[in-house]
Amino acid sequence: MLTTRFVNGAPNWIDLGTTDIDRACAFYGALFGWRFESAGPDAGGYGFFQLDGRTAAGAMQTSPEQGPPSWTVYFRSPDADATCKAAEQAHGRVLFPPMDVMDRGTMAILADPAGAPFGIWQPGRTKGVDVAGEPGSLCWVELYTPDEAAAAAFYNATLGLETSAVSFPGGTYTSVNPSGAGEDAMFGGVVPPADDPTAAESGAYWLPYFEVTDVDAVVARAEEQGGTVRLAATDIEGVGRIARLADPYGARFAVIKTAPQST
Repeated sequence: MLTTRFVNGAPNWIDLGTTDIDRACAFYGALFGWRFESAGPDAGGYGFFQLDGRTAAGAMQTSPEQGPPSWTVYFRSPDADATCKAAEQAHGRVLFPPMDVMDRGTMAILADPAGAPFGIWQPGRTKGVDVAGEPGSLCWVELYTPDEAAAAAFYNATLGLETSAVSFPGGTYTSVNPSGAGEDAMFGGVVPPADDPTAAESGAYWLPYFEVTDVDAVVARAEEQGGTVRLAATDIEGVGRIARLADPYGARFAVIKTAPQST
């Protein structure tokens, strides 16, 4: 699971682009207890979802021309320019070239060969989100893609990520961890589109998971607030109880109450 002890290649930031920031704030506030705080008059409307005074995510108002509302997962890079070059050499694309965000860090938006967009964040003063792996915060990410082997090769070449097969009741899961960190540091997985029929329609994408204390209660609140249930609350032995949702504008995400880990 994710922590804020960020290492190269691990997710260290996440943000939401939405066509109605006010309603999005109300929606996610009802689900996770987040409060939106503007980054200031020079930030172009960008701001932060705060959880008990700690930054859990970023958010900004976007226009329809910028694409559909969505969550973007960012991965830690020690050198944004070098990571962009590596992505292009591995047949990915640079959608938004590296840009310094004042003294906070450097960001860029890329796409893998299957078209899944993702971000990179080279830390400056801001190392990443302030909270991860706790209720109301990012704890896991999954890549839905038609070619798991090609995706593994791309992210290894671009971010140094490693994959491994993890067996659990009902099947095998392809997990992802930073280079050299081993399975104890796994933070996500690579999943075939068959596990999410909407992926076949919309293309490859990264899905963020947020930890919660009660999946069913969050699902109910999401529906009350105009969200959509994409996968009803489901128990996965040894993993936890999960549900896949979309906010009122279509941004996809998932929630999980992680099963206690045996020691």
